[in-house]
Amino acid sequence: MSTIDDNAREIAGLALQRLEKAKGRRVMIAIAGAPGSGKSTIAEGVVDVLNAGGGEPAALFPMDGYHYDDAVLEEMNRRPFKGAIDTFDAHGLRHMLGRLKANEDDVIAVPVFDRAIEIARAGGRLIPQSVDIIVCEGNYLLAGQSPWNRLKPIFDLTVFVDVGEDDLRARLRNRWLGFGLAEDEINRKVEENDLPNGRFIISTSTEPDLRIGNPGSGHILTN
Repeated sequence: MSTIDDNAREIAGLALQRLEKAKGRRVMIAIAGAPGSGKSTIAEGVVDVLNAGGGEPAALFPMDGYHYDDAVLEEMNRRPFKGAIDTFDAHGLRHMLGRLKANEDDVIAVPVFDRAIEIARAGGRLIPQSVDIIVCEGNYLLAGQSPWNRLKPIFDLTVFVDVGEDDLRARLRNRWLGFGLAEDEINRKVEENDLPNGRFIISTSTEPDLRIGNPGSGHILTN
């Protein structure tokens, strides 16, 4: 059974293969999966493996920075369903991915989602031109419907993290428990939002270059 570390090393190895073939061009990696699948933890592990030799040839870029603001979601009557595919700025994300891939600027500021306040912080992370590999992680990177289907061609390697629903439920409950939410609010978030979104992601994502498993519910994992 593969571990998170095994998965991270496998993806990092494939990323380096893509970089060798890119002949000086920046390489973009996508890691997608349902909420609670552990894709964020795996993506962080990939970046750690790639940067272990010294320097920072790889950087992490989570798509969660492209959540619509809560005020916008209130106007849309979608605040309770934050995390659904229509609660993200798909076009903004696509343009940023294109800018990152082109790598024409000396540094690029990207937004980062602050889970403690559930709000994206503009310019929350700086990615310098010297970075060779961008590891992007997010729920809908492989979504098949327009305009999300315009993302996949940007990536040089696509990965999907497969996790069963029982494990997803256990991890999601652990996540919200960690934020001190009441039981009824945890049930609402998990059963009415997170798991329906997860089922949608699993059933509608296009086929990746690589599928990896991440079973077991003994660890609290981010996305």
